[in-house]
Amino acid sequence: MSGPSTFVPKSALGKWFESRLPLMGFMHGSFVAYPTPKNLNYWWTFGAILSFMLIAQIITGVVLTMHYTPEATLAFSSVEHIMRDVNWGWMLRYAHANGASMFFLAVYIHMFRGLYYGSYKAPREILWILGVIIFLLMMATGFMGYVLPWGQMSFWGATVITNLFSAIPLVGDAITVWLWGGYSVDNATLNRFFALHYLLPFMIVAVVGLHVWALHVCGQNNPDGVEIKDVEKDTVPFTPHATMKDAFGITAFLLLYCWFIFYVPNYLGDADNYIPANPMKTPPHIVPEWYFLPFYAILRSIPDKLAGVIAMFSAIAVLAFLPWLDTSRVRSAKYRPIYKVFFWIFVACGIGLGYLGAMPPEGGYVLASRVLAIFYFAFFLIIMPLLGLFEKTSPVPASIADAVLAKSGSSAKAVASQTH
Repeated sequence: MSGPSTFVPKSALGKWFESRLPLMGFMHGSFVAYPTPKNLNYWWTFGAILSFMLIAQIITGVVLTMHYTPEATLAFSSVEHIMRDVNWGWMLRYAHANGASMFFLAVYIHMFRGLYYGSYKAPREILWILGVIIFLLMMATGFMGYVLPWGQMSFWGATVITNLFSAIPLVGDAITVWLWGGYSVDNATLNRFFALHYLLPFMIVAVVGLHVWALHVCGQNNPDGVEIKDVEKDTVPFTPHATMKDAFGITAFLLLYCWFIFYVPNYLGDADNYIPANPMKTPPHIVPEWYFLPFYAILRSIPDKLAGVIAMFSAIAVLAFLPWLDTSRVRSAKYRPIYKVFFWIFVACGIGLGYLGAMPPEGGYVLASRVLAIFYFAFFLIIMPLLGLFEKTSPVPASIADAVLAKSGSSAKAVASQTH
């Protein structure tokens, strides 16, 4: 969609450099002249927000690494040293810890937007699958990062989650011992997780590069789910139209991010993690970070350990098959009235699973988790395939230009009716 760049440097040095490494032409074609659908709304700013948050997490993480000690008897103290003795260390630590939550909040909104507007449908299957891979890498990075403070919840969270791999037949015990670096969660485990937590963000950057590349090959989806027919009528240049919208979205998101850093920095954390790790004392209720809770609820809803592990990982893996599970020819939920209802029920289901994941695994909480887990899988494996066969959709605009003109016309009629 971006096509060959028409950028021509003005200076002799620029022309010499561009003829040998067309970097400026690439940047101009990808982020200035790139044709962007006219009808994009603010839900499309979360791609830029996620890019900003990834950079922020890497920068704060690298600086924190300079002061952190990945050793079981010193890790907790080194975090306290960062908070109390390092210049601006408290802000870096809170920015990194809350940045992980903001990163996941943005990615969940980004994914739900993709679900609502059908951004996984052809020709964007690879783009969507790369997004699922980024999500998996984020979850691994977030889990390993949560272990590094070496508080009570860090230690016991690592113990519970790594123990899950022992349920895998034949190779489970070997995988668990390898993850631990021994026969229990200890110093070797901390070193492994520290190394991987440092490495994985750069793997995420690589996959994000592929994600952006795939986006520029197939082009952006849009709220009406129709492809670009006429570049001049259906699109506008990425800069300044999309960049200004992205800048506003990032600014608004930054306000929320800064509110957490400066006013409620520990709101999303767990008080038990301010107690040094103690292998001899188990916390009364082991809870992972909030962004893992829906999948944790699915895991605990099944009494069999192996079946619970399979269900938890399947809840993520099923996302990669969405392009083929959704049989509807219409992309956007704007024109799918029945799917729209089921989508919002699914959103409520995800929030409900998150709440139940934080509750004790007993009584009605377990029963509710099972009901919502069943709906979670039914949405992908039953509802989406069947809706594509039986749902009666609304008329879809012939082009993006038609959708924009129709919207402008309805807005003008609304204004006119209010003035008379």
